[in-house]
Amino acid sequence: MSLFVRMSGDLPTMEKAFFRNAIAAGMALIILSGTPERFYIRRESWPDLLKRSAFGTAGVILNFWAIDHIAIADASVLNKMSPFFAIIMSALILKEKASGREWIIVVIAFLGAALVIKPTAGIASFPALAGLASGFGAGAAYTYVRKLGKSGERGPVIIMVFSLFSCLVCLPSMIFDFHPMTGRQLLILLCAGAAATGGQLTITAAYTFAPAKEISVFDYTNVLFTSMWGVLAFGEVPDGWSILGYVIIILMAVLKWYNTIKTSH
Repeated sequence: MSLFVRMSGDLPTMEKAFFRNAIAAGMALIILSGTPERFYIRRESWPDLLKRSAFGTAGVILNFWAIDHIAIADASVLNKMSPFFAIIMSALILKEKASGREWIIVVIAFLGAALVIKPTAGIASFPALAGLASGFGAGAAYTYVRKLGKSGERGPVIIMVFSLFSCLVCLPSMIFDFHPMTGRQLLILLCAGAAATGGQLTITAAYTFAPAKEISVFDYTNVLFTSMWGVLAFGEVPDGWSILGYVIIILMAVLKWYNTIKTSH
């Protein structure tokens, strides 16, 4: 998704986000139309669905903006702080308490993110801070996905409401600041939407069926794939501090996963 978002060129962020979410909404509607319950939404799910949608929409918009302003690998690793934010939000919202060791891991992961952000860069760090904020939005959204899943709401319903909500948020900008696209740009945005939909369906299923602290390590393969695409497609070779930040964050994710498996046995 990150690769296609960057390849789509100088289109407005809201326009890119609209097409990314329109594809996801269409796919969710198709899936739900083939189920016995079809488009039924449990009344008690609405407050959490709206919270999930608001945090998720903010996360997507900030992530897309960061992708357009910094290396896609940097934007990816900052967005992938989301599992750590999910641990914090799960403790606050779901009362799924993390251990002292897990909190230490979260703090060290933040230090790794600081190496990627490089806050001493001043105004140049704003896009990186947006990338980090996108991770918070995603982490908070996944917490509500977990809460909705525990209450019995269906994954495609969660995706449908989020995607339609995001499209409505992006629509005013689309109307007043629409930039005509070439056929190539449209095709690339459709590919971004398809890639995002596949990831969203699977990660929604993951956070629905397991706590954030048990599955987050697997989400970090995204960083490796995005770094590979950045080098191959754009020649974006991360600097030494960024690579060190990647290593720290991924090592903390692996350590957290190992700690969870060890304590569960």
